[in-house]
Amino acid sequence: LDLWQFHEMVYDNDPDWVFEQGGIRAALEAQQAGKVKYIGFTGHKDPEIHLKMLNKPHPWDSAQMPINVCDYFFRSFLHRVVPQCHQQDTGVIGMKSLGGGMEGKLPASGAVSARECIHFSLSQPISSLVVGLRNDRDLKQALEVGRDFKPLSHEQQAEILEKVKNAAADGRHELFKTSKEFDGPYHRKQHGFAVE
Repeated sequence: LDLWQFHEMVYDNDPDWVFEQGGIRAALEAQQAGKVKYIGFTGHKDPEIHLKMLNKPHPWDSAQMPINVCDYFFRSFLHRVVPQCHQQDTGVIGMKSLGGGMEGKLPASGAVSARECIHFSLSQPISSLVVGLRNDRDLKQALEVGRDFKPLSHEQQAEILEKVKNAAADGRHELFKTSKEFDGPYHRKQHGFAVE
């Protein structure tokens, strides 16, 4: 396995659980046995939880987080977590590039195109970007956008940000940061929340 990620660090006590419940020990044993090359974590809820993970006594290889035009304005991982990752030599994997789930509500609103959203995310200081794919059409579009990609200038990024500023500043497109709706059922159950 190339990368083992502790998935969905979204509750305040998740970082403690990774260390207290034996998760990191199991990952390190697998790494020492040659079964895993790299160890990282993911999360979409709160930059503070990512910072708590980064401050744990482990040199993380990767951290996956929302990197998008909305994140720039609301509870920003880009502003708060990415610099810490770079300081610690932790690779940044971006996700949620359309700003709010598979539906692509922000591009559907006409404020900005999906291509602009993805190009903005790819122009940030990240190692890789995970894009959601539901079908062959989505795959073909993602490949096309990737082939055409050239990093956006600061001016081009500023133009895109200006287009979304009003819609992005209050979190309406990033409900994964503000509700339990996007938290996985297994994880909700672990924390004693209702699973629907």
